[in-house]
Amino acid sequence: MYKKILVAIDGSHTSSLALQEAIKLAQEQSARLRLVHVIDKFPFITADAGMMDNAQLEEILFKAGQDVIDEARAKVIAAGLEVETALPENLTQRIATVIAEEAKGWSADLIVVGTHGRRGIQHLVLGSVAEGVTRAAIMPILLIPSRH
Repeated sequence: MYKKILVAIDGSHTSSLALQEAIKLAQEQSARLRLVHVIDKFPFITADAGMMDNAQLEEILFKAGQDVIDEARAKVIAAGLEVETALPENLTQRIATVIAEEAKGWSADLIVVGTHGRRGIQHLVLGSVAEGVTRAAIMPILLIPSRH
């Protein structure tokens, strides 16, 4: 049923759980995985980065994102699955929108994303990428809860 599964990863424990679930599903469905980590520059556009110039900041963000992708890719390869990766940069949109656009552009059959379980004021202020993906995506979404 699912042949192309996109997994949103951010290096957190919850995204690791989402990746584990996506790997199991991909094995059962003989599906390909695409790992997406959004390099989010948006918070730094208007913020004063102090002594750090934009080139340094971009290098740090890209390196951190590449590390997240590399670690996840190794897990998928160890499971014997085909894997693609993407590190889209975000300057103006919500991360959820970028993920949904990546899924649409790749013609994903399913998006797998972890929920961070934020509640109350923290949820109100920070929002939820998973919730945003459910609003922006046009394909099914599998939400994986954080299991504390």
